Amino acid sequence: MINPEQLTTMIREGIPDAQVTVEDLTGGGDHYQATVISESFNGKTLVQQHQMVYRAVNAIMADETLHALALKTFTPEKWTTQA
Repeated sequence: MINPEQLTTMIREGIPDAQVTVEDLTGGGDHYQATVISESFNGKTLVQQHQMVYRAVNAIMADETLHALALKTFTPEKWTTQA
């Protein structure tokens, strides 16, 4: 089991400029949703953005500490213009 703060830290270590919000979807500590906003996403496709986040949490996905991670990724510009 991993808590939201640990997951946030892992994402920020992989994407240092990221603003991260993590929500536990089930209360069980293994299914989360993360919203990640980063300048590092500029010029990247949505798939590439998600790959960047998954690389940051690969260790806990590989050992099945984290079973599911729903992602919402944005550049700062997209974040300010999203509905």
